[in-house]
Amino acid sequence: MDTIKNLIYAGVGLATTTADKVKETISDLVEKGKISDTEGKKIIDSIFETTESTREEIEATIKNVSDKVTSTLKFSKKENKEVENLKNRIKELETKLKAKTTSPKKTTRKTSVASKTIATAKKTVAKATASTRKTVAKTKTTVK
Repeated sequence: MDTIKNLIYAGVGLATTTADKVKETISDLVEKGKISDTEGKKIIDSIFETTESTREEIEATIKNVSDKVTSTLKFSKKENKEVENLKNRIKELETKLKAKTTSPKKTTRKTSVASKTIATAKKTVAKATASTRKTVAKTKTTVK
């Protein structure tokens, strides 16, 4: 965000410098009699109107990009948190399954169900991870 602010300030500085140079050049032309005072004022007014509308367009574009980046980062963080939660849940289930399978008891239907649940959870994590990667890749292309 600091980079964006610095770019905006640089643009404002450039616009100010340019406006000053245009005024100076028009004033010189008026003094030399190459254009009338009225024409000089019209030129300056026209330039400032164009500059103002361009500035407004640039500000709107920067705001849109900033909003997209912010919302995407929030979305990515939320997905990453969900993926981490799923990974932790898988670890818990694997630990429980390992504890049950290492005991001398026979494998029960519960152990089989737990294995299937772990397999399903792993697939879900894989899908969520792939989805997150796609979202991040899309965001990078959108931001560029």
